[in-house]
Amino acid sequence: QVQLVESGGGSVQAGDSLRLSCAASGFTFSMFHMAWHRQVPGKEREFVGVISWKGGKTVLADSVKGRFSISRDNARKRVYLQMSNLKPEDTAVYYCAATTDPDLTEYRYWGQGTQVTVSS
Repeated sequence: QVQLVESGGGSVQAGDSLRLSCAASGFTFSMFHMAWHRQVPGKEREFVGVISWKGGKTVLADSVKGRFSISRDNARKRVYLQMSNLKPEDTAVYYCAATTDPDLTEYRYWGQGTQVTVSS
C-alpha cells in the first residue's frame, strides 16, 4: 500500500520557521523525484519545489526561493521542506508528491496534506 504522510504543519507567526516531513512507504522511494505543492481553498494548487531522486538537484518556486529548501533521506524514505522567514501568504495546505516524470507534470502519488498557517 502506497502512502505519503506529511507532518510538521502548524500555526506560527510571520518570520518563524517550520520543517515539514513526508514519510513514504509502499514504493521505491529512491527512484522518484519528490515535490512539495501547496493549496489555498478556492485557489489552484501551487508548485513549491522538487528534489531529484538522488537529491542532487532541487528546484524551488520563485515565491519561496531564499526562504525554503528541500532535502531528502533515501535511507529513511523521507523528504523535508525547511521553511524559514514564513509569511502570511505561505498559509496553505502543503502536499508532498512523487513523480518519475522528467517534466514534473504527472505525479503518481500524493499525500493527504498538512496545514500551515502563518499569522502576521
